[in-house]
Amino acid sequence: MVPELTVIWASPLGGYPRGRHVRYVMRDLDSASIEKHRAFIEIDRAQTLVIGAQLASGMKYVVDGMLDWHDIFRPFVESWRNVYLDGIIRYFDNNFFYRIPVFRGEPEPQRLVTPARVLAYRVLAEPAGLKVVIPGPLTMVKLGRNESELEDEELVMRVASALAMDVAGSARNGAALIQVDEPYLSDPDASKEDARLAVEALEVIRKSIGDARLSLAVYFDAPSPSVYEELLEAKADYLSLDLADAPGRALGLLEGKGCGGHSLVVGVINARHIYDDDYHTVKSMVEIVLKACPEITELGLTTTTWLDLIPLRFALRKTALLGAYAERLAAELGLEAEIPLTAVPKPYRV
Repeated sequence: MVPELTVIWASPLGGYPRGRHVRYVMRDLDSASIEKHRAFIEIDRAQTLVIGAQLASGMKYVVDGMLDWHDIFRPFVESWRNVYLDGIIRYFDNNFFYRIPVFRGEPEPQRLVTPARVLAYRVLAEPAGLKVVIPGPLTMVKLGRNESELEDEELVMRVASALAMDVAGSARNGAALIQVDEPYLSDPDASKEDARLAVEALEVIRKSIGDARLSLAVYFDAPSPSVYEELLEAKADYLSLDLADAPGRALGLLEGKGCGGHSLVVGVINARHIYDDDYHTVKSMVEIVLKACPEITELGLTTTTWLDLIPLRFALRKTALLGAYAERLAAELGLEAEIPLTAVPKPYRV
């Protein structure tokens, strides 16, 4: 039985790929062969296009695209004292490459990363809300290298405090949603103690965001049952899970343990391939979610990971599918679709 008040909406999980022109600009910027101001203008135009595509597709929360981010860690590492970047490495069994954050001491923010972005793009995002995405403190430490005198557990909490300073400014500037990415929690090596620490660190961030909403996102796979049990204790508005990469295990978690009173955001559009996702497969997953968590009144649809792993034109197509499927599911399952007024009406043939 689906609750009468269940609202369904859509939002991409994170950043977008760069088009060819932006790739050239970023290359020239790295080699100091382009004026920084002109590079900013070119990247800003591309970010505006990405925001417009999300609005046209009916996203409730939009991201600025993060086209100038080389990876999720680098903007923060470059803005903090006592942390530096080491060589490039590939994470787990996917195409996510990043420069290793190396911690020599407690991270001390010298400048904030996200508040200025919110000021720049908040108005463009209306009537949708602007989402800010940050790395989870646990993932940042686990995927980094601790050369400081701090124990890993203490370092995680210090990273959380540094990130809290950043998102506090974003919340004051009008960010609607703060998403904390903790993909390490889907790693087979992640333990119950890791999850408990991630939840404690999330609480540090939560206390800094005022009226903005908070989402804890785990992706690349489903977490283990013991990790998921701890995640249910998180004081977050949304718990975001990757369904499409491992639907049997992810849906099994929901059927066996519920959603702990959280609203859910579920990754149903596969961001790691370029092919259209089958609508009926998506619908069957959503029906299982609604049956497993009948108390939820809000369900977000998202991508399985950031869209920057595929070419831009396919990422935009996936965005359109995400919005169209949310609207179609609302019509067929008797849900209420929350779609910004700027969205372009979509035929259900997608």
